[in-house]
Amino acid sequence: MRVDAWILRFRERAIAISHARRDTIFVVRPTVRSTVVAAATIVALWSVTVAAQGRPKRPAALIGDPLVKAALEAAKTSEPQTIDDQIRFCEIPAPTFKEAARGEAIRQAFQQLGLRNVRVDKAGNVLGDRPGLSPRPRIVLSAHLDTVFPEGTDVRVKREGAVLRGPGIGDDCRGLAVLVGTVRSLRQANLQTPGTLTFVATVGEEGLGDLAGVKQLFRETLPGEIDEFISIDGTGLGIINVGVGSLRYRVRFQGHGGHSFAAFGTASPVSAMGRAIAKIAEFQVPSDPKTTFNVGRVGGGTSVNSIPADAWMEVDLRSSSRAALAALDLKLQKAIEAAALEENNRWRTPGAVAVVKDRVGDRPVGATALDAPIIKAVEAVHHVLGLPVALSESSTDANIPMSLRIPAITIGGGGRGTDAHAPTESFDTREAWRGTQRALFLVVALAQS
Repeated sequence: MRVDAWILRFRERAIAISHARRDTIFVVRPTVRSTVVAAATIVALWSVTVAAQGRPKRPAALIGDPLVKAALEAAKTSEPQTIDDQIRFCEIPAPTFKEAARGEAIRQAFQQLGLRNVRVDKAGNVLGDRPGLSPRPRIVLSAHLDTVFPEGTDVRVKREGAVLRGPGIGDDCRGLAVLVGTVRSLRQANLQTPGTLTFVATVGEEGLGDLAGVKQLFRETLPGEIDEFISIDGTGLGIINVGVGSLRYRVRFQGHGGHSFAAFGTASPVSAMGRAIAKIAEFQVPSDPKTTFNVGRVGGGTSVNSIPADAWMEVDLRSSSRAALAALDLKLQKAIEAAALEENNRWRTPGAVAVVKDRVGDRPVGATALDAPIIKAVEAVHHVLGLPVALSESSTDANIPMSLRIPAITIGGGGRGTDAHAPTESFDTREAWRGTQRALFLVVALAQS
């Protein structure tokens, strides 16, 4: 590389840092030809760069910045628009695997608010960038598009004073609204961060989506480019730093079937499945770490007077411990095989009922350490904003970066929610603006270092 190119490279970096720190620094024009002067210039600029990088602003100092104050105030005063967005997004159906229409609404919002490089990736995630003075650190703020409710669900939102009622109104329409509200507030304050912010609406967070969107994000869309990740999921002001892992199976019991009277004595897939469910119900699991199991859906058969030829069930296993989850998984496999064997032995028909097991979900266990900078940052943000600090565990988009050892947390979107995943879901909007303020202040703080 020529000396001139070295100078230009360090000059650009120094200018970026001077803007970030609001300092005036010495800049050498690239017409200098002397190798000695050039070397001295490079050393001087490098020293300024290292010194500036070592002094990132902390939340306690940032709160005094007029532009940060303006952005926080914008987050509060524009809360009615954030609530309107929450309702608007929620009234666009978005079952898992069918999030495109809601994603298009987010894409348009990103474009209208001036994000750069707004795009939709292969999985269907919607992304938009807010470039900083430097490409790194890149902080990702995300929320998920999909809901647990199937097609045909009435997703109209009803207002009852300060309370909104509608399927998905908190999980995760609130997260999407805060995502957009954060972009709006930064724009209104004309606040530019030292690092780059990327805003993402992900697909496939719920149910059998198996975190498809966030897996795509880290594996193909932005591999190696994300320095810290924050997911906004649900309501309240909690902080999730432990990712609960899960394994999900669709298990099929298959047999010959036949007439309930004429073919009586034929081994039944439904009876085999019933035996399996009874065994699962008797599992003993640890309470610490919390480890759970659930048979969530079942089906099969053709009529009341037919021995079924097919039966199926979907099973969910969860734990924040890899070892506990693996042990529970082993119990499940043994219970399923034993159930089929018992049904066949009951009718003395070896192999009549067979089992096919498909793993349809695999969310890795993960955690962000209590002493991680992202945890210290969110605790400091809470302290400055006068919010309580409550760390917890759950299964969210953040599981993926946590499992990859990328600093990650999940935060609520503010307000108070009830009946998540139920048609009666509600959201109390009183002081919900605190959630938008918290998200905004957090990404600004993280983009300083």
